Amino acid sequence: MNDTELIVVGYDGSHEADRAVHWAARLADRRNCPLELVHCSLWPVITHNMDPVPGIAESGLRHAAESIVSDGVARAREVSTNLEVTTSLVYGWPAENLRKLASHASLLVVGTRGMGGFLGLLVGSVSLELAATAACPVAVIGPVERPGGPVVVGIDGEGWEATLRYAASYASQSNASLRVVHVRRKHDGHDPAGGPGAREMLDSAVRSVRNAFPGLDVADVLLTGTSVAGTLLSATSDAEVVIVGSAGHGLVRGSIGSTAHAVLHHAGCPVIVVRHAEPS
Repeated sequence: MNDTELIVVGYDGSHEADRAVHWAARLADRRNCPLELVHCSLWPVITHNMDPVPGIAESGLRHAAESIVSDGVARAREVSTNLEVTTSLVYGWPAENLRKLASHASLLVVGTRGMGGFLGLLVGSVSLELAATAACPVAVIGPVERPGGPVVVGIDGEGWEATLRYAASYASQSNASLRVVHVRRKHDGHDPAGGPGAREMLDSAVRSVRNAFPGLDVADVLLTGTSVAGTLLSATSDAEVVIVGSAGHGLVRGSIGSTAHAVLHHAGCPVIVVRHAEPS
């Protein structure tokens, strides 16, 4: 058992959460590391009466929450009966609880529609908030899976080293190829094809990956477009997972950045956001 890694997955019983648990369980099984399944119940925000209804067996809001946890464990066991699964049933706002519980995790996994449950105003918001504020990388699992595809990582002009390092490690552990993509922005119809620095940055990125992971199949792609996110997405149509960096400081201070935000919404396949450390 790999005790240096822990994968935390949020589960609320939805179809989106089912996909997140399956994906997280497969990754934990492949890495031989434990999986912690977390369910955040919002009912105490509305009522403190969690007890069973008198005379009705297996009733009550607390039992309903415990049943969701049991269902989540069963979903994980569908992937592997040997998987080490622990559970946490917590009460209150999902983003706050998941952020705390994943503070020492190697990865936090959520579905595309967040953990908002029945409260429609929270749909999608929890995933975005966690991608912007969690201490560890956050995987948001979309409806499309492409097993065997490459790991695609987008790098920009600064802070890309940590994102690239994470992507290379992920690809190596997954026995997948790595595709390193950089997009140069085209301004007002001007194509900066001869612009300095981009080619050198990609060459440096590929060299560093090959030095650290000698057996990894790595390729680079240099693209030009008016939209960084849209152009990056054009290189991800066959991707197993897309990994992007973010220098976001939280929802109030700029969220996760426009590129990461757009990729999360439009990639379809799983997206992992690796948040850069804030400058001191």
